[in-house]
Amino acid sequence: MTGPLDGLLVVDLTRALAGPQAAMMLGDLGARVIKVESPAGDDTRSWGPPFVRIGDGTPESTYFLSCNRNKESITLDLKRDEDAQVLARLIERADVLLENFKPGTLQRLGFGTARLMRLNPRLVTLSISGFGHDGPEAHRAGYDQIAQGEAGLMSLTGPDPASPQRVGVPIGDLLAGINGAFGVLAALRDRDRTGRGQIVRTSLLSAVVAAHAFQGTRWTVAGEVGRAQGNQHPTIAPYGLFRCAGGSVQIACGNDGMWQRLRAAFQIADDPQYATNADRVANRDGLTEVLETAFAGHEPDALLQRLADLGIPAGRVRTLDEVYEWEQTRSQQLLVDVEHQSLGKITLPGSALRTFTVDTAGAETETTRVDHAPPPVLDADADAIRDWLNESPLPS
Repeated sequence: MTGPLDGLLVVDLTRALAGPQAAMMLGDLGARVIKVESPAGDDTRSWGPPFVRIGDGTPESTYFLSCNRNKESITLDLKRDEDAQVLARLIERADVLLENFKPGTLQRLGFGTARLMRLNPRLVTLSISGFGHDGPEAHRAGYDQIAQGEAGLMSLTGPDPASPQRVGVPIGDLLAGINGAFGVLAALRDRDRTGRGQIVRTSLLSAVVAAHAFQGTRWTVAGEVGRAQGNQHPTIAPYGLFRCAGGSVQIACGNDGMWQRLRAAFQIADDPQYATNADRVANRDGLTEVLETAFAGHEPDALLQRLADLGIPAGRVRTLDEVYEWEQTRSQQLLVDVEHQSLGKITLPGSALRTFTVDTAGAETETTRVDHAPPPVLDADADAIRDWLNESPLPS
């Protein structure tokens, strides 16, 4: 099972995370992805520790391993005519081209949009930048933490407004990659109708601002500026992390009915200041104190079971090792085993998507890709790719 994008060719010029994430998502769905790297390799090959080495092999960055499965690698110096010609031949055969250079760089390398269309009118190009491809700050290089700060996310994250925090994963990069892959699929669908490719553009800034959700409309419609307030939800209560005996639990009371069940079960007085969600938000500090007092005699496991019996959404805060050992994680195929060229068998976090066909009786057959390829060592597939270019005719 190779996935619904089997037969599509993606040429991936990207490095770091946003672009490689988009390319990996397309590869997870079955596309053939050729990763074109500079002779020095993708920047993330040097991002560590941690690095992993087997025997006398080259140290491999776990960062690089996280976002480059299901790809082939070839190194090209695009300032050399011979290597630029190899790229041109790849583009002629490609369905999708991905790049995340600073705006204008691809033009300077001789692959501006006009030439790309001359080489391949059916080409879909995804361009990811830091702050957008036009506007007064289009020239700025984009890195995730910078974008998290500039796009307001850090002002919403942390214990209080005086202590802004970055999200613990490069969420701006990841969201830009996800949006980019989504845009590519839309452009491919449009190509089915028109026969022509198009350019899809997104940025780290765009990805984070588009993810503001209710915090965005809180300002644009209501005129309120959201601020960091730790692990309590700004507009729902009780919704957050609460201490109990020997630990803590998370609770999400999404409506008044849940609150009434919770209140009655833990013998909390029917106080009018907590009657509605708006009341509870306005009196959140007192509510938190009331709940933590009620939970003080309950260990986390017992408390979670009681909340489950009440139909109250609740959970624990797991460490990453606990997440990957959790049977529910494994049941969702969120771990994949691959055979790496220098490291041998390794386990990677898997794709968030699973696909199924369904017959008229309702029986499901899973079609999720299972034969994943490992992240490539640098230039591992160069000879095979050049041989394929020499043997494969141009698409008609």
